[in-house]
Amino acid sequence: MLNNTVTWLSLTQHAKQIKEASITSFFEAEEDRLSQFSIQHEGITYDASKVLMDKRALDLLLFLCEEAELEQWRDKMFAGEHINNTEDRAVLHTALRANPPRDEVENALAKMQRFCESTHKSGKYKDIVNIGIGGSDLGPRMVYHALKDQSKTGLNVHYVANIDGHDLKRVLGECTPETTLFIVASKTFTTIETLTNAHTAKNWITEKGLAVKDHFIALSTNMNAVNAFGIEAQNMFPFEEWVGGRFSLWSSIGLSLALGLGFEAFSQLLEGARNIDEHFKQAPLKENIPVLMGLTGLWHDTFLGFPALACLPYDQRLEYFPLYLQQLDMESNGKAVTKDGFTVSYPTGPVVFGQPGTNGQHAFYQHLHQSPMITPCEFIGVVNPDHPYTEHHKILLSNMIAQSQALMLGKRAPEDQPYRAFSGNRPSTTLLLPELTPYHLGQLIALYEHKTFVQGILWQINSFDQWGVELGKAMAKNLLAENNDADTIDPSTAHLKGLCKI
Repeated sequence: MLNNTVTWLSLTQHAKQIKEASITSFFEAEEDRLSQFSIQHEGITYDASKVLMDKRALDLLLFLCEEAELEQWRDKMFAGEHINNTEDRAVLHTALRANPPRDEVENALAKMQRFCESTHKSGKYKDIVNIGIGGSDLGPRMVYHALKDQSKTGLNVHYVANIDGHDLKRVLGECTPETTLFIVASKTFTTIETLTNAHTAKNWITEKGLAVKDHFIALSTNMNAVNAFGIEAQNMFPFEEWVGGRFSLWSSIGLSLALGLGFEAFSQLLEGARNIDEHFKQAPLKENIPVLMGLTGLWHDTFLGFPALACLPYDQRLEYFPLYLQQLDMESNGKAVTKDGFTVSYPTGPVVFGQPGTNGQHAFYQHLHQSPMITPCEFIGVVNPDHPYTEHHKILLSNMIAQSQALMLGKRAPEDQPYRAFSGNRPSTTLLLPELTPYHLGQLIALYEHKTFVQGILWQINSFDQWGVELGKAMAKNLLAENNDADTIDPSTAHLKGLCKI
């Protein structure tokens, strides 16, 4: 076990010393701190110099990467080895944006491009409704909302995920049946939330005397179920078994993006991610942005005992990025068992939350600055905006930079006003993008994908399964079953079931 190595034990001991130190003292002791703890790559800057970590900690963490064989595991992933051991699957989302592409990927992209071009040319539809949940919703939804103002397709894309009928009702109220195209996104075509919403949408279409085949397409691997629903074979866009849900926006799951933003924008998104794939594969570990991101998070969570992470994009277009990151990080690394089946004895994935600045400053930053619980922060900024309001942008980014400075420095309070004290010494990182284009957004997403991978390898867990989502779903089906045995249900559950008229 990696946590029994001399390096891990040294990190544990060193963390105790670091807790007594200050971030500002590191700047004083390490003249080259900024160069040691920041990396630039093709317009991207990642600055981890305001983290409660010194050179010795970083050196130990880099050595831990060697002991964990991080580079070898990375190469196994890119080579398509079955590193998802509990499901015996390859993990090849990077193949979806590789150049040259695999044959099946090239064929899928070509089919997507033809469909987008014919749809745009026909002018038949005004609204696209993507019905999916989890990875079939969060990634595409986040990207579309980040880039929709740049679109010239004339199409409006809507996303429906929740089984709550209010979600679908709101979207249907904004659409007209004759000019709406539904995308049903479900790998197995059995997900209860997605299929329930899809059948309601189907009734909405057929009640107007319209044909399902003209208003529905499917993103799935289950041809029989798709055909049974009424969607023709040529309108099913498949993807491979090695495409995991939360890593799937690069596949046909991203068709709503290609339709809504244009296929060229989707291609640029892939290209940006591919650029980071190459950086992750080729850059030395100490000059590798996803590696430094992963090590910083590991240090905070496992060795310093900080259980949460605030994702703080200072760009309103990235308002869905923290939600997307919740699934990417928490579903991947919220695990209690190692790949070898042992119970972990250390914290794994943090609790992720956040919202765009400066909104968050008027919500939960009180907690970030003065709570006894320290929460590391990840600031994300975009240097050049896509609007003409220069003064707005200066105020926005000055707030972002000032927040990271305030978290580090803190402030003393008058003796009679202790409530005005800021303890400081609270770690943060800052990631800057030059612009928020499809290319740069692709880079950003891939950085976090690989960060997640790095941490999973060092925690020795499988970042690519999600067995933890199964139990509650199975129990919900039991509660819905007409023949469930009420005597086997605990009193609280039975009482709530009755009140909810289930």
